[in-house]
Amino acid sequence: MNIKEDFPIVVFDNQCYLCVRFAKFVNFFARGKIKMVGHYTNEGEKIRDKFLDESALDMFWFIDEKAAYGGRSALLPMIKTIFSNRVRKFSVDEINEQCSQDCKTVKAVFVRSSSLISNSRIIKNYDEVHK
Repeated sequence: MNIKEDFPIVVFDNQCYLCVRFAKFVNFFARGKIKMVGHYTNEGEKIRDKFLDESALDMFWFIDEKAAYGGRSALLPMIKTIFSNRVRKFSVDEINEQCSQDCKTVKAVFVRSSSLISNSRIIKNYDEVHK
């Protein structure tokens, strides 16, 4: 598996109800332009190890050929990709929810929503992360 051939990728928390809902929303509008990968899947672990740093699980990520954008900084490049003229590349898979916690509470929704606004990170050179 060559991950770099799979760009662009959105990596999201597949154990969080709100994050899964967000991923389904993005997946619907992207219509196959973006590969969706859960943080806690085998592929998600490989992507975290190869491209992301210790802040990987704090936010969702949009990864393209140029950089990995986390949280708030990922919104604009992701929206640009959604509205681009790029041809469909990935199959639009069903995103499965694996929430094992009480993640549908008001408090959990508030915490996850505020983390989107408060967390932001850009990793421009993947090789520097894993020296």
